[in-house]
Amino acid sequence: MPATLVVEHVAPILPSAHAVSVEDLSNGERAVALYASDMPTRYRNRRGDFDLLASWVLQGVMRLGLDELYQSAAYAYGYRLLWVANSATPEQKAAHARRFPSAARLDRAERLAALLTCGSGMTPEAKRRGRQPLVEGACLCAGTGWVAYDMGDGTDALQSCPGHNPGGHLPVRAGVAA
Repeated sequence: MPATLVVEHVAPILPSAHAVSVEDLSNGERAVALYASDMPTRYRNRRGDFDLLASWVLQGVMRLGLDELYQSAAYAYGYRLLWVANSATPEQKAAHARRFPSAARLDRAERLAALLTCGSGMTPEAKRRGRQPLVEGACLCAGTGWVAYDMGDGTDALQSCPGHNPGGHLPVRAGVAA
């Protein structure tokens, strides 16, 4: 009888992602991870599929790595803020389309991530990261956080940039104390 060759199979360990749980990820990070996973684009959630969704999220984390996951989620959030405010430039639209070429898949991933978020907790660190947008490409505010617009009566006003200054915070001058 010929000898049987036995080879040990060891899964690769990514130091930045092996100890991550769904609760460690923001809703946007969960959506990006689902987008990068083997989740079928036309997948329809059924009661009791939480563990399946969570496994796809972790698969996406392993594929992307945490740094890329965090960055892509922040870009997606920044783009959504600009899109909702009708302030996304053609360059930003193109960058978003390159990052997420399937709008249907992204929509499905975002909807399923929201279901996961409703069914599980989120760490304070994940919530903090989830509120930090990044803008990809040239912005109408040129990175200042403020966009000038015409009031319609010949005067200009400033509006906060949803991508660079979503809270509308005014800059603080140095040396001014309250």
